[in-house]
Amino acid sequence: MTTPLRIDFVSDISCPWCAVGLSALNQALSHLKDEVSAELHFQPFELNPHMGAGGQDIGEHLTQKYGSTPAQQAQMRDTIRQRGAEVGFEFNPDGRGRVYNTFDAHRLLHWAGEFHTERQAALKMALLNACHRDRQPMESHDVLLSAVAEAGLDIQRADAILGSDEFAEDVREREAFFTRSGIQSVPAVIINQRHLISGGQPVAVFEQALREIAQQVAQEGGTA
Repeated sequence: MTTPLRIDFVSDISCPWCAVGLSALNQALSHLKDEVSAELHFQPFELNPHMGAGGQDIGEHLTQKYGSTPAQQAQMRDTIRQRGAEVGFEFNPDGRGRVYNTFDAHRLLHWAGEFHTERQAALKMALLNACHRDRQPMESHDVLLSAVAEAGLDIQRADAILGSDEFAEDVREREAFFTRSGIQSVPAVIINQRHLISGGQPVAVFEQALREIAQQVAQEGGTA
């Protein structure tokens, strides 16, 4: 008998470590398929909520935000690309190119999570690939709608959402909730609304943590 776990994956589309973390988490869950049955929910977090139209060059952005040099940034890209390859996620060797506002992407993910739960993970992965593999402008409605189509969701419905402010308040409320809960960096993986695994951890780390939490839940009689 498998132990059911709720997993809230708090992340941003523009975060490369979120792509690594999600891919590692998925591998860990596949290894534990006989022990854990996971209910995965993707929650919003914006690394750059005030990013304007057109975005910003990634090198300029990282230098302003973290004080990193071009050499340090190149080294980090190599590290992230290697970590991605280990868990089956492909990064563009030249990086993202630019950083864009991701609020509309989060609105679409919220819609999918509320009304098409079984498709939300596919949409999340399509968006991550568009950003980190294909270097697409993630503020572009055309790019977002292509991800919607890839995930098998209704393009016309998604287009209507993008043309309005639908789900904007819902996303802001979820972001505020997780900020109040102490989430300051992503990815943040919250198990059964009690246990936090921070960062893009290796598969083995996720696997061990999930197994231990599942065992604890089973001992407690299945209560979260």
